[in-house]
Amino acid sequence: MRIIVDAMGGDNAPQAPVQGALAALKEYGVDIALVGRGEDVLAALKQEGVEELPKGLEVIHASEVVEMCDNPASAFREKKDSSLTVGLNMLKNGEGDAFVSAGSTGALLSAATLITKRIKGIRRAAMAPVVPTGNGGSVLIDCGATAEGTPEFLLQFAYMGSYYAERVLGRPEPKVGLLNIGAEPSKGTDLQREAYVLLQKAKEEGRINFVGNVEAREAVEGTVDVIVADGYSGNIFLKALEGTAIFLAHEIKKMFKKDLKSKLAYLLVKDGVADFKKLLDSNEVGGTALLGISRPVIKAHGSSNGYAMKNAIRQAVAFTRSGLIDDITENVDHMRLSAQSSASGEDRDS
Repeated sequence: MRIIVDAMGGDNAPQAPVQGALAALKEYGVDIALVGRGEDVLAALKQEGVEELPKGLEVIHASEVVEMCDNPASAFREKKDSSLTVGLNMLKNGEGDAFVSAGSTGALLSAATLITKRIKGIRRAAMAPVVPTGNGGSVLIDCGATAEGTPEFLLQFAYMGSYYAERVLGRPEPKVGLLNIGAEPSKGTDLQREAYVLLQKAKEEGRINFVGNVEAREAVEGTVDVIVADGYSGNIFLKALEGTAIFLAHEIKKMFKKDLKSKLAYLLVKDGVADFKKLLDSNEVGGTALLGISRPVIKAHGSSNGYAMKNAIRQAVAFTRSGLIDDITENVDHMRLSAQSSASGEDRDS
């Protein structure tokens, strides 16, 4: 297996992608292609004590970099020799099995959609991070790839999220919930109410384990394995969860620094506190899968360090081995409202 890594994407590039690639090379036993400005990548490798490329590691030169300030919809076209464009074209041409980048989310989504293409019949690609919840983590889909959704989009997100939870997280018959402001089918906007009907039908056909609407607090408690949302609502949910995690970590640290008694108490529970911090640490997850794209693509956080990039590569390996894309492809006919409406939608979206 060969994983293509965008060596120039992210706040800490190229050092973090290089560190992650070296660690993943040893730990996961896969080949890795680092795509970026050759001299910069080699300099970063030298800083890590690597004078000669180890077996399985290759540097692919790409002279340009897609910056965060670039237009996300057109940057990959304007910079045809960027690490993003070159890497995704490699993926498209079968020169690698998955692509990992910590670069611009918008540019990655646009480029993956137009270079690697969506799975035929999928109306929108979705970002599907695994968020910390009471059941060990739940798939949130979508969290911002598409701000405004349709009932059909949410139906497809539910299927894709369910397959991801089963194949990658190892959850048999994963519970799927629709993020909403109440449990009753009548709650929410037209989007949620119409999506509920479609999801309920999919459940009755035995295709997904839809358990109904789920409020945000219940989702955090871990009552479902898959949280289905339009990108707008999902992004708010995600950012609120991240903010809460930062707040709790800060307050716990402050509590244990209060006085000598609390410092002594910390010594007794420090292992538990470390586990709690690890649960909330986005670096442990590594990245977010882009579901609906025809080849595995992982978006790592822009501020990823080397450890996070290693875990993003781990995610890419798991995604590639999962058979998830085959599941989606084989079942896409069940994920569309009708062949005619889907075809016309694809024409508009192309």
